[in-house]
Amino acid sequence: MSQIDIESTDLNLLKVFEAIYDEGGAGRAALRLGVTQSAVSAALARLRTLYADPLFVRTGRGLSPSLRARELRPIIGEALDKCRQSLSLARPGAAGFAGRSVTLGLSDDFEIALGHAAITALEQAAPGLRLIFRQTHSRLAADMLMAREVDLVIASGGLIAPALQRVTVGQGGYACLVDGASLAPGETALTVEAFTRRPHVLVSSGGFIGVVDEVLHGMGQTRRVLAATTHFAALPFLMKGGDALATLPAHAARGLAAVTGLRRLPCPIAMPGYAIEMGWRADALRDEAVAIARRCLLGLLENYDWL
Repeated sequence: MSQIDIESTDLNLLKVFEAIYDEGGAGRAALRLGVTQSAVSAALARLRTLYADPLFVRTGRGLSPSLRARELRPIIGEALDKCRQSLSLARPGAAGFAGRSVTLGLSDDFEIALGHAAITALEQAAPGLRLIFRQTHSRLAADMLMAREVDLVIASGGLIAPALQRVTVGQGGYACLVDGASLAPGETALTVEAFTRRPHVLVSSGGFIGVVDEVLHGMGQTRRVLAATTHFAALPFLMKGGDALATLPAHAARGLAAVTGLRRLPCPIAMPGYAIEMGWRADALRDEAVAIARRCLLGLLENYDWL
């Protein structure tokens, strides 16, 4: 097999690869790049020849990356990031942010609590820079950073890898949410008995056991879980009009209570605290867009009342 000569390769193909990978389809990639879908399809054909691999396979929901494409994504992402970094040196400041984006990995409890403030802060600091929220959690965040699927993450720990940098921005705790109509007149707190008597909605990736169950087990107590979900944002729709209770991070409980009819109450059992961290790749701050997003987000995180 002859060696590929980079001088004869159109490096714009790498932008097409990135767009198809991120958007999951040729049509959306075309919209992102401002070109026709036929141009993207033609570029994909050239990419397949270049890498001797299908790269993307059509499914019922668009184009799914092949194993080779998954291997290529962090490499191509790093190459394009370095190109963007070099261009930002020639176009420093807000004028260079038009059309740029920064991807923030976080679970939806942090998005509920901080999303609006993050959008506002970044809009003021870097007009034209788009903030993309991408779902993750503490067990996936480090891998997503290393794979360049996200630029920055906010997580409850788990950011341990040699190429990552992290800072602890706060200590989290828990609170309860209930439908206010289910409380007795003047009731502003729950006893342990009232807590265990109510049915519970569990937020968990597994759907069976949560940290509340572990704490109650240590107390010789149990609870009845009525339903489970993987997203905090679903709680108002699952709980409104009933007597169910949910225990969740205090910051998410505050955010949901502010915009729904749910009431935020102190948790009557002693729940463990947890560190809230922000992390990024060590080389990411050479990109001015990522650096300014990090500064804005750190300012919000370090001044936020987590409890």
